[in-house]
Amino acid sequence: MAAAHSALETKLTNLPDQPGVYLFKDQTGAVLYIGKAARLADRVRSYFLKGADHTPKTALLVSQIADLETMVTRSELEALILESNLVKRHRPRFNVVLRDDKQYPYLRLPIKDRFPRLSIVRRVQKDGALYYGPYTPAGALRETLKVIKRVFPLATCTIDIDGTAERACIEFEIKRCMAPCTGQQTQADYHRIVRQVRQFLEGHDRELVDELRTHMEAAAAREEFEEAARLRDRISKIERTLERQRITQTASIDQDVVGLARHGASVDLQLLFVRGGLLIGRKDFFWLESADATDEELVRSSIEQFYNKEGQPPRELLIPVDIPDGDLVARWLSEKRGETVRVLAPERGTKHQLVLLAEENAAAALAEHLRNQELDRQAGDELQRVLRLETAPKRIEGFDVSNTMGNQSVASMVVWEDGRMKKSDYRRFRIATVQGANDFASMQEVVTRRYGGMENLARPDLIVIDGGLGQLAFARSALKDLGQSDLAIIGLAKAKGEKDERVYLPGRKNPIVLRANSPATHLLQRIRDEAHRFAVTYHRKLRGKTLVTSHLDQVIGIGSITRTKLLKRFGSLANVAQASEEDLRQAGLSERVVQQLRRELA
Repeated sequence: MAAAHSALETKLTNLPDQPGVYLFKDQTGAVLYIGKAARLADRVRSYFLKGADHTPKTALLVSQIADLETMVTRSELEALILESNLVKRHRPRFNVVLRDDKQYPYLRLPIKDRFPRLSIVRRVQKDGALYYGPYTPAGALRETLKVIKRVFPLATCTIDIDGTAERACIEFEIKRCMAPCTGQQTQADYHRIVRQVRQFLEGHDRELVDELRTHMEAAAAREEFEEAARLRDRISKIERTLERQRITQTASIDQDVVGLARHGASVDLQLLFVRGGLLIGRKDFFWLESADATDEELVRSSIEQFYNKEGQPPRELLIPVDIPDGDLVARWLSEKRGETVRVLAPERGTKHQLVLLAEENAAAALAEHLRNQELDRQAGDELQRVLRLETAPKRIEGFDVSNTMGNQSVASMVVWEDGRMKKSDYRRFRIATVQGANDFASMQEVVTRRYGGMENLARPDLIVIDGGLGQLAFARSALKDLGQSDLAIIGLAKAKGEKDERVYLPGRKNPIVLRANSPATHLLQRIRDEAHRFAVTYHRKLRGKTLVTSHLDQVIGIGSITRTKLLKRFGSLANVAQASEEDLRQAGLSERVVQQLRRELA
């Protein structure tokens, strides 16, 4: 211990005066805290000054420091970026850490293409395309795409549009595309639609509606009443959609708005995404125990970690409090965006009202989180009592098997931990050793693979099997063979024609009937339903791939390379079936293969 203290003293004496990052470690070498500094020597030594007025959190940190490491950077801005990356990697207990590893969806519009089409991406790149988002929750993105498809006749296929296609697809027949693929729409007319889509996504509704109204009146003057009616309906849909999203009448500018709410030791932070005065989504971050973290620390850390992952900061970031190094954070965000980003803590006016709106959302979300936390606590206590567990479960793993008449059998494992579904620990399995529809043996295989040493995951406090005594018996057999019979495991199923859930326990013939409205019932149902959803989604994905592959593979002369080429050229199996013989020959198929393909897809 004395040697370790001496080593720490030596490092404190020889700290560099340059900017950089410091890492405090405990006796085991685990990282406790990561920070940055304009001058490492001054900042690090300040923790160890005698009589320093530390907060309780900082005092506890200092008492556990046994070692430190420093990394010198060329500037304080580089130190900020390195600090954010290291916090994400090590997730130290004394740092504010976002429990979120998602990449959020954006809409990408490649305006430099001859015929741009919208696509969904999860990474923003500097490729000349326009990116809109992030959209969260994902339902906001689906709703936006649904409106665009209904209102703007923009191509949605993936074929190479050169105006030489022999015939248009069904989208042209229902007036949701103007068939640029066949030459019926010029590139200039198509880009006029692209410009309107941009106006819609960027909140320029007045300019968009004025332009469409001008075209409507011109069509009516030419007595093209069908076209005028179509434009009238388009205007009406745009106005209704944008009115639902409109939250402010500020200038058309991209803004992210941060709001904080506290209750006891718990904190919620809301991030609202406002684009052109339209609220397109929001992200929620919740900490159950953050009493020692200041508002400034929470806001600053959240900004650094969120935008370190996300690729497109807004032009304005509105925050509830001024943060340390605000100018430095603004410089970093500006570099990421490629143009000036302003970080503001408004105290009055419309922008202040937006921050208040974010704080109202944070307060509502915080109340919901605390209600759920209490229900989960009650559920854990009830499960401990009913199942006679040693402690209330903190981690529960749920399993489900999915197949269609024994084909493409798959299984899923989902994880509930500390009050939320932990998607980073989800796993899915393709059944490898079982032939046909045998859910019992499939469950045994999956449990063996999960707990047989293949997965480097935490052990659960409880395993939930979707099924009754049969599935439970095979799962228990797998655990016994692995020498892990000590793991608590149950089966969850409903009796035929009954609504109440039944819990099947090892060694007990008669199940326990759970109350329909109990917190334990709701928690187990949530885990079981999530396992079912995850398994079915995977099964459908495999089944869809098999369906496309099997149809084309039946044709002699079409191998994997040709199949991929056809799907890339025509976009889908349905488009391949609708393609003309000339189009198929131009794709490189011989006359014999074309005729055989026609027979297979007829």
